[in-house]
Amino acid sequence: MGCDEKAIEWGHPSYVWRQGQERRLNLVRQYVDLEGAHILDAGCGLGLYMLRFRDFTEHVYGVDVDPEKVYKAHETLSHVECAPAEQLPFEASFFDIVFSHEVLEHVDDDKKAVREAYRVLRPGGRLVIFVPNRWYPFETHGVYWQGQYHFGNIPLVNYLPTLWRDRLCPHVRAYTWRDIRRLLEGLPGRFVVHRCVFPGYDNVIARHRLLGTVLRRVSYFLERTPLQVLGLSHLVVFEKASN
Repeated sequence: MGCDEKAIEWGHPSYVWRQGQERRLNLVRQYVDLEGAHILDAGCGLGLYMLRFRDFTEHVYGVDVDPEKVYKAHETLSHVECAPAEQLPFEASFFDIVFSHEVLEHVDDDKKAVREAYRVLRPGGRLVIFVPNRWYPFETHGVYWQGQYHFGNIPLVNYLPTLWRDRLCPHVRAYTWRDIRRLLEGLPGRFVVHRCVFPGYDNVIARHRLLGTVLRRVSYFLERTPLQVLGLSHLVVFEKASN
């Protein structure tokens, strides 16, 4: 698989740590205690979140399906392995936290990946998931049209009927609230939080500071209203049932 094909099928990892990533980390910290925890980043990419998790604990592990990303991550991190999210190379009940950041939409079997994450969680451990929201007004992963891939934020694609949407975006999933519930259906435990978050607009701010700042402030305000359902991503924290 070529570099362009991998970027389309597996998505682009975070190459630079910016305000958007820092905010997501702080949101996670509202619901999960990172101090001293055994943490798995399932789909770690280049390991930027792993590096930040190391500020809280030395027990940080990562897996990614892309061997080139794993090799690069090894330059600054240990405990990084090449493996798919559906086949985690760890024993059951090993981790306090499994972190899955914008990964499930790209895997072959998202339900199997969730069950693998659940398997390696200890009782009382927490699964943290970020995935694309079907009701965000833009499809951020590009689309296929007449056999050609078109990169960019494409408006209203996710509002099409599922059959049409999947023809345009066979390379990536987007999730409704009901989809999230079905993904975790049958797993003993409880939802600690399920909400939507808007983007940080870091790219917009880099080019148009005033416009990006206004968009960020308005969007973050909307997260406190019913219009949060239009956010970019679902944030889900699910706690595995204790024995």
